[in-house]
Amino acid sequence: MSLPDNAEQLLLVASPEAWLDAALQDLPTLLIDHANCEKKAASTALSMMYRYVEHPELLHKMSRLAREELRHFEQVLAIMQSRNVQYLQISSARYAGELHKLVSRQEPYRLVDSLLVGALIEARSYERFGLLAPRLDEELAKFYRSLLASEKRHFQDYLQLAQALQGGRLDASYCGNKLRELTEKEAELISSTDDDFRFHSGVPAHSQR
Repeated sequence: MSLPDNAEQLLLVASPEAWLDAALQDLPTLLIDHANCEKKAASTALSMMYRYVEHPELLHKMSRLAREELRHFEQVLAIMQSRNVQYLQISSARYAGELHKLVSRQEPYRLVDSLLVGALIEARSYERFGLLAPRLDEELAKFYRSLLASEKRHFQDYLQLAQALQGGRLDASYCGNKLRELTEKEAELISSTDDDFRFHSGVPAHSQR
């Protein structure tokens, strides 16, 4: 089964307008959590490199991805410093954790599931950068637009790696079925209410009436 190769096909729902409004009203938190997301993305890529040394293509793609994510982290830090945004410790959104709860503990399903989760996270980031850019000041808009090409490549790389693992020990329909389960959960998380605003949070609780 062929997996989708663009964010529009991959994501079942668009980011709520209430989330975009919250982002524009709280740029410091947006930047802090964006920095955290870049660190986590690099850490995830490095963890896969340590765990799955027998997959050369994965090693190549994850090495490149980790370098790019750390570079993005440095860029977010520079913007924060230029705006006098203090890098505070903040809690994580429930988003990634809830998706990872659906990852199998057994191989090779664990690897495929992790790749599909990575694809969804990167696709949502791509979508939100694109939605935010036209509404931001010139500096941030330019920066977020500059991230679109790499974010698109990242979620496509994750999907291609998952696709390549079909066959052999994996039923040919596994990726498609698992992706359907994950996209439905992702849509639920994006559409439901979160107490705290974060880069990957759902509808901010304060926007509810």
